[in-house]
Amino acid sequence: MELRQKLILASGSPRRLDLLRQIGIEPTRLMPMDLDETPKKSEHPRSLARRLSTDKAEAALKEIKGEPMWRDSYILAADTVVAVGRRILPKAEYIEEASSALHLLSGRSHWVFTGICLVTPDRKVRQKIVETKVRFKRLSGQDIESYLASGQWRGKAGAYAIQGIAGSFAQKLVGSYTNVVGLPLFETAQLLNGEGFDIHSGWMEG
Repeated sequence: MELRQKLILASGSPRRLDLLRQIGIEPTRLMPMDLDETPKKSEHPRSLARRLSTDKAEAALKEIKGEPMWRDSYILAADTVVAVGRRILPKAEYIEEASSALHLLSGRSHWVFTGICLVTPDRKVRQKIVETKVRFKRLSGQDIESYLASGQWRGKAGAYAIQGIAGSFAQKLVGSYTNVVGLPLFETAQLLNGEGFDIHSGWMEG
């Protein structure tokens, strides 16, 4: 990617970085934003995803204000929320939380919402919300126990990572697969391309 085209990824997620690299986009700078992700009272999962992605982008913008070299940069932020109905499942930090989430998801459908927020070099804010419906098979006690032992639930919204072992739990998926991983690639590329970011510059062989 040419230096004139700077992209700041306001995330510390290895999955989002890997997804961007998958489509030939290498962020110039990584800026994880550590924000309070607690939902507001009665906040809809879709609204939470939108708010948190916007807050992360705006926090990154505020942080670079005194740095002239980043004045012409794009800022990309995203946040993924897993929900059963209106019930938001937090990022699992403890095994009890993960166990509870997996029992809730077992044999039923849930929604994955990702909010994308792009701040352009002229400081326009562009947003997109992407949703995917996922149905899990009915999980056996052994499924849950073994998955908990794998540790792949740690820090994951809904206590699972679909690109890992939990991919075998997904009986049906309607919508974007990469959205469930953490960054919907089609919509992200469209958003960047529509705002003048050359998404093809990293596609050259070698």
